[in-house]
Order: sequence, then C-alpha cells, then structure tokens
Amino acid sequence: MVTLLFLSFVVLLFVGVPVAFSLGLSSMIYLIGAGIPLSVIPQRMFAGINSFTLLCVPGFILAGNLMNQGGISDRIVRFANVLVGHIRGGIALANVVDSMVFAGVSGTAVADVASLGTIMIPAMHKQGYDMGFSCAITASTSCLGPIIPPSMPMIIAGTLTGLSVGKLFLAGAIPGLLAGGIMLAVTYWLAVKRGYPKGPKPTWKIFWSEFYGGIWALLMVAIIFVGILSGWFSPTEASVVACIYALFVGLVIYKDLRIQDVPKVLKESAVMSASIITLVAFANVFGWIMASEQIPQLIAKTMLSFTQNKFLIILIINIFLLFVGMFMETIAALMTLFPTLLAVLGQVGVDPIQAAMICVLNLVIGLITPPVGVCLFVAASIGKISISRIVAANMPYLLICLFVLMLVSYVPALSTWLPAFLMK
Repeated sequence: MVTLLFLSFVVLLFVGVPVAFSLGLSSMIYLIGAGIPLSVIPQRMFAGINSFTLLCVPGFILAGNLMNQGGISDRIVRFANVLVGHIRGGIALANVVDSMVFAGVSGTAVADVASLGTIMIPAMHKQGYDMGFSCAITASTSCLGPIIPPSMPMIIAGTLTGLSVGKLFLAGAIPGLLAGGIMLAVTYWLAVKRGYPKGPKPTWKIFWSEFYGGIWALLMVAIIFVGILSGWFSPTEASVVACIYALFVGLVIYKDLRIQDVPKVLKESAVMSASIITLVAFANVFGWIMASEQIPQLIAKTMLSFTQNKFLIILIINIFLLFVGMFMETIAALMTLFPTLLAVLGQVGVDPIQAAMICVLNLVIGLITPPVGVCLFVAASIGKISISRIVAANMPYLLICLFVLMLVSYVPALSTWLPAFLMK
C-alpha cells in the first residue's frame, strides 16, 4: 500500500496536478486501498491547520501586499539606491540591499522577485546592464527572503515540529546577512570587471528625503524583531502588528494606499494564503499516513545503516534536498520531508534549529536551480528572455548560496548562536 501511495503521488505530479491536490488524492487512494474510512481526511486536515502559529502565514502575506500597494516597496528601492547607487555597479548593489530589506517583511522569495523585479530589472537594463545578469541577480537575491526573518518556510517548519518560530527566525539572521554581504562583494567585483556604470552622488537633501521615505520600512522590520525578542508579542501577533503598521503607513504617511484599494489587497492575500493553508492541510494527511506506516523510521534506519558519521549524513541530506528542490516547491517539500529528516539529523547529534536551517536553505536554493527554479522563471518572464541566459549569469550567485549552505551545515554556531544568546 505504501508503494501505491508514492506511485500515485508521483504520477499525479507528473501529469500536472498541483502539489496540494496530488498529496490529497494519493492519500485518498491509499485510504481506500487500505480500507480506512475517508473521514480521516477532514480530521487530519483540520488537525494540520488548527495552529495559532500558522496564522503567521496570512498575516505576513497581507503585510507584504499592503507594502506593495502602499508604496513602501518602491521607497525601499529608492532608499537603497541613495545608499549605494553612487558606487560602481550601484543599481546592482541596490538590488541586493533591496532584497535584504524587503526580506525582513515579505518572507517569501517569489514575492521578492515579482515585486522588486518589475522595478529593478528594467532599471538595470536601461543603465546598460546585461539583461541576463539583471534577471539573475534579482532572482538570486530573492533567496534571502526565506532566510532573513520573518520567513514563511521557518513558520511551516515550526508548525510541523513544535520548534520555536522565534528561534527559527533568528537562526536565519546571520546566514542571511552573510549571504547578502558576499553577494554585495561579488556584485561589486563583477561591476568593476565589466565596467558597469555608477550613478551620481546624492546631495544631503536628496539623501535625507529618501531616508525619510525608507525609514518607515526599516522601522517595520525593527518592530517585528524587537517585539518578538522582548516578548511583547508572539510571531503570529507580530504579523498582525505588521499589517496594521503597513496599513497606517500606506494610508496616512505615504498616502499611496487608498481605502478602496484595501478590499482588493485583502482578496489577493486571501487567495495566496488559502493556497498555502490547503497545502499544509493535505500534507498533514500525507504525513499522518507516513507516520502510521513508520516510513520516517525506515528512512532514518536505512540512511544510518550506510554510515553514522555526522558529516557524511549531513552531506547526503544536502545532496538529496538540493535534488528535491530542483523539482518541488519549497513549502510542499518541507511538509513532506522535514519531520523525517529532522529525526535523522537528530540521531547524529545535529541541533533541531540548525537542522531546520539546513533543510530550508537547501530547498530555497532549489528556487534558483533549473529545471524548475520558480524564481528564475519569474525573472525571465519580467525580462522577456530565455531561461538559459539567466542560468549562465546566475552561476556566481548559485555558488555563493552553496558556500553559505556548507558553512551552515558544518558550523553550527552560524544558526544556533543568536537564538541561544537572545532567547535563553
């Protein structure tokens, strides 16, 4: 029956059925074949989404959409351009900074590419940058979104396993900033080597004007961080505070958001949230079947039968997840694989927080890895170029992500020190 479960799941994916429904239908086929009442499906679906922590998802999605509609995203771009635009390759450097700041609110890579890409890719091309490079840097820097807190994948990982979402958020801070810093250095080196242009140095008047516009976005990130760390509110409550803050700034401070725009933003956020929540619900049914068949224990036993060397186990899991990430959406892969791999890594002494960071980082890299790198395709559609041009230009940034992955995998303090220090 287990063979039937996985075979039906793979076939449904192959014929183009969405991941959420592939999980649900394959689970239904298994239950019918095993003679288990189908009433298990709604029971397990409800159990999977009956989580206070999971309310972070619609909260941060709504906050990100309010940012876009309220003009906050545009001001992040302008503020970053004032900071680094006068340096060689300035607008490319601003692209990296934009993603690092925007990641502090949206928490999703695809949202980063879709919102910032429509601004940055045409602007870079207009200044003489190669379109492949413009799309590649936009796609790659978007991967900082699910690493730098808040992070949708981290929320899902915490919901699945009961790990502290606050600690998971903090676990991504140092790796995210490290990846962003290396990307800045490599971008500057490429800009000097290729002779990319630099913008004029801004006057103090322009600097303070754009600083005033951008500081409201930075304050939102600070409120989320300080609120969670101080215990003033939980991550779920932080997402609600972020929504209220984005609504206030859009309506009152910037005045780019109109009251009549709010229903549209709510509708878009509801649709996006529903797709993720549906995936979580069906994945919980699939996971319950796997647990009842003791598949996680079997996988752990099989892997540990080859070797019990901690470093080799981590390497095997990295290779496996990088392969999965090439074909499977990040959250769907987390839902089906993370509890099992957490058990395996736990048996060789890997801290659960570090294990979560390893899994999330692997799957996020899949977003910029062909053949199904979602962020690559989004950037290609904005730039109206072939995916092959982006893949070639993206190699330096892909190598940076893999380098940071190796550091996170074999230097535990990168992901565990900050949560342990700030949330004792």
